[in-house]
Amino acid sequence: MFYLAIDILGTIAFAISGVLVAMEKRLDLFGVFIIAFVTAIGGGTLRDVLIGNTPVVWMRDYTYLMVVLCTVILAILFVNQLKYLRKTLFLFDTIGIGLFTMVGIEKGLAAELSPVMCVALGTMTASFGGVIRDILCNEIPVIFRKEVYATACILGGFSYFLFQKLPIDAAFAYLGAIIMIIAVRILAVKFKISLPNIYRE
Repeated sequence: MFYLAIDILGTIAFAISGVLVAMEKRLDLFGVFIIAFVTAIGGGTLRDVLIGNTPVVWMRDYTYLMVVLCTVILAILFVNQLKYLRKTLFLFDTIGIGLFTMVGIEKGLAAELSPVMCVALGTMTASFGGVIRDILCNEIPVIFRKEVYATACILGGFSYFLFQKLPIDAAFAYLGAIIMIIAVRILAVKFKISLPNIYRE
């Protein structure tokens, strides 16, 4: 139940980020829903295909479709309130990658993958929906820019396995890793920390 709640919260966070991007691009209602949907389930779809968990989860469980639909409706109704929140898109995107990285890692562990492969799977789960969203909206995906994005997922993912070695409850290790991912990304943006750019003029 705990892991399902994290999965649903991640779906909501990414769906909202998709709605905000789509509305900035002035897409119609159908376009807004599609962008929200692919943002929310794109990473999970790739994850399930890679580990052979097919049909993918949203095809077997309509909960995700309904969660995205309800989130889109509520986000549209309260979009003016969302706009008053400073850097709303960044906030929901950051929460989304924190939650979905850990969902992907848990799926990897269930498939008996090594910790390195679990972290890779978690990073793809967290990042791929945003990649699809940005490509469809004619933007360079955040993961390919200088911003610390996938790096935060990787650091948080490995921290989860370190936390597990401590004498603490597994749920605290899980939450600690999510907080680590969110904190790394927020601090990186706040203090303008980025990966080096290899481009030279």
